[in-house]
Amino acid sequence: MLTKKGKYGLKAMFHLANSSSDKLISVAEIATAHQIPRKFLDNILAELRNAGFVNSRKGKGGGFCLAKPADEIILGNIIRALDGALAPIPCASKTDYRPCDDCEEENCEVRHVMLEVRESIVAVLDNRSLAQNVSNGFIETISS
Repeated sequence: MLTKKGKYGLKAMFHLANSSSDKLISVAEIATAHQIPRKFLDNILAELRNAGFVNSRKGKGGGFCLAKPADEIILGNIIRALDGALAPIPCASKTDYRPCDDCEEENCEVRHVMLEVRESIVAVLDNRSLAQNVSNGFIETISS
């Protein structure tokens, strides 16, 4: 499941993608525009900076901007950086696999369904960039 951290991170990234590429956007502006607690957003943006998705500058006139063009930033990678694996359960994950204690994976119907769910999630999130969402007009829908 997408956590609030992941959801707020996506909103912040959409906001930055929708802004002028040469303009730094303050945490306060993003937090106010999307009703995100500022301290929480500070932490999220720090994680996104450490993951290489945003650049920042401190002080007066400082703020955040995308570290690379919006068409090179994939939604699935943003979520992985903030929330971890995209799979709904650990035994269905490719990047954070952990076996279950309570079943045999080969015969587990739940795992087989969750593998399909994971593939569907990946098919969407790993094939969509920030730019696609902004250019398709999804930014207004997701931001509200």
